[in-house]
Amino acid sequence: MTEADKTARPTPSAAQIRKVAEGEDSAPLPSHLGQTTIGEGVVTKVAGLAAREVPGVHELGSGAARAVGSVTQRVGLGDAFNQGVSVESGEKEAVVDLTLVIDYGESIPRIADAVRSQVIKRVEGITGLTVIAVNITVNDLYFPGDDEPGDAPRVA
Repeated sequence: MTEADKTARPTPSAAQIRKVAEGEDSAPLPSHLGQTTIGEGVVTKVAGLAAREVPGVHELGSGAARAVGSVTQRVGLGDAFNQGVSVESGEKEAVVDLTLVIDYGESIPRIADAVRSQVIKRVEGITGLTVIAVNITVNDLYFPGDDEPGDAPRVA
């Protein structure tokens, strides 16, 4: 059995994902002293930070979301950790959707696998929720120099 086989997870069914989204089949995190509820915002931040920890991930979010996020962050309304991350969670399980920008030259399948592993490890370790799916959309590639300002205008 390879290392990948040991960590492989079965693909969740649409019914399992729907149950998480609808909050069905859930119970509070176990404690004899009270109930613990973890907000989706917490899971979103953990997943976003975990994805950013993987080398080769340049940033998260679509081009439009990054532009809007930049503006809202400057005026104090946005949170960079939530950009490009969507989470549906119940009290026991979570589904994470990520939109990534990958550095040019990196293997997209390798980065996607590494992001999935990192997000599952962090979300499950920090929140105690079981991650049943991490869906990844790669919507752009980052080329070195993309962030550099263009040439100076030729006309003053």
